[in-house]
Amino acid sequence: MTTTSAAKLPTQTSTPEPKTKNQQIIDLLSSEEGATLDDMSKLANWQPHSTRSFMTGLKKKGHVIESVKIDGVRRYRILPSGDA
Repeated sequence: MTTTSAAKLPTQTSTPEPKTKNQQIIDLLSSEEGATLDDMSKLANWQPHSTRSFMTGLKKKGHVIESVKIDGVRRYRILPSGDA
């Protein structure tokens, strides 16, 4: 007769997985005040053209991105689904 040992369950850590750069940018754009191109570029450590390209990809995925100029500074924000 063979005996089987109880399978070990994977241990769960108390710290969540770190957010990807993409998710951090989306979170920043989803905030009420939005973000500038410089804010996003610094957060992700991307060049401005890469950041603009990422926003283009978000638009292609169906996100509506609002662009407003306040005191000479352009800010971008993802609009909530009902605000489009």
